[in-house]
Amino acid sequence: MKVSPLLVLLVEDNDDHAELVMRNFERLDFPCTIRHVRDGEAALDYIFRRGAYADLAGSPLPSLILLDLRLPRVDGLSVLKEIKSSDELRVIPVVVLTSSQSDNDICSAYQNHVNSFLVKPLDGACFSRLMQELGLYWLQRNIRPTVHH
Repeated sequence: MKVSPLLVLLVEDNDDHAELVMRNFERLDFPCTIRHVRDGEAALDYIFRRGAYADLAGSPLPSLILLDLRLPRVDGLSVLKEIKSSDELRVIPVVVLTSSQSDNDICSAYQNHVNSFLVKPLDGACFSRLMQELGLYWLQRNIRPTVHH
């Protein structure tokens, strides 16, 4: 039986960081597809299927959302709040992947029901290990509920 690739929505404005995430996820021994958006407004449009993402077939709901906090247009915490306030979407795991180690950011994220908060390591090898662990846990080991479209 062929396993359909899981969809990961990567919300990251730094193209270098996005490339690192995508490259590391390609190395996973598990099928996944990454959709990358560069700002919070585009993330909300994708998730809520608005504008360019209104086509349901071309914009399937993700199995996992990787969310940076420092985003143009709409910040990551606002994106998180909107996702987690939706009855339909709140079951999608959201992992904050950010360079911020601020206690305020961490507390705010968990108060808004983030599923995990990870700080991006500066070292490339550490970043690769973190992506492997993240992918292994959230895409292979974690049991996901069915999200109805």
